[in-house]
Amino acid sequence: MTLKERLDLECEQRNCIGELCLEKPDPIMVALKFKDEYISLMCALFAYGNAGQIVKFLNSLDFEILNLDEDEMRGQLQGKYYRFQTYEDVVHIFLVFKQMKQIGSLEGIFCDGYLSTSDVILGIENIIKTVRGLTNFTSQGFDFFFGQIPKKDKFGKIKEKGNSPYKRYNMFLRWMVRDDNIDLGLWSRVDKKDLILPLDTHTFKVSQQLGLVPKCSYDLSAAIKITQKLREFDSFDPIKYDFAIYRMGQEKLVGEII
Repeated sequence: MTLKERLDLECEQRNCIGELCLEKPDPIMVALKFKDEYISLMCALFAYGNAGQIVKFLNSLDFEILNLDEDEMRGQLQGKYYRFQTYEDVVHIFLVFKQMKQIGSLEGIFCDGYLSTSDVILGIENIIKTVRGLTNFTSQGFDFFFGQIPKKDKFGKIKEKGNSPYKRYNMFLRWMVRDDNIDLGLWSRVDKKDLILPLDTHTFKVSQQLGLVPKCSYDLSAAIKITQKLREFDSFDPIKYDFAIYRMGQEKLVGEII
């Protein structure tokens, strides 16, 4: 069996809601309960660390707080913090999301950067720039949560080397754009062929073991190279393999096919 055949089989077998359960926690479980683009982005951006702890924290949040004024919001969020994000960070995260919702659709904010070039990183950049335009608040936890504006070269082109893979944003985009038994498919203006693999250190290691990427640095260039390889397997939907690759590594199945 070729690598493509094995990955296709894994995709088919794992494309079921049974892959999302208490025994196999994933932050998309919380996003699926609400089917809301803004709540989904918050779930994705809090998705770092232990999956069980991520889901536990997300389930502790009352997203109706987004409809409250700042004083009420502060009261409702009292005692809420998560790893790098202090209580004050969490309050300002909710405040920014409330302001973004008042601007309009998150898909619209993203597409203002994406549509002219079909570059999803430019769409991500526009989300981050929108956040920076809404608040002067800064802290380690807040800045980590939303990420840094992508670095560009002297010609204004986004650098592939040295930039973050933007794993959490690319995972969010997978949720929004793809539509199957795992992903939400809430957006219609972004083409799934343009998506980039949500690369973290775990999937980076698994991708190297599978031979999807040569030896290279863990950065945006690695995510793009792996995505280009996956496009050879499915040019219209290369990121359909993301969830399968993640689970294969988690369940230590990689050694069975290499």
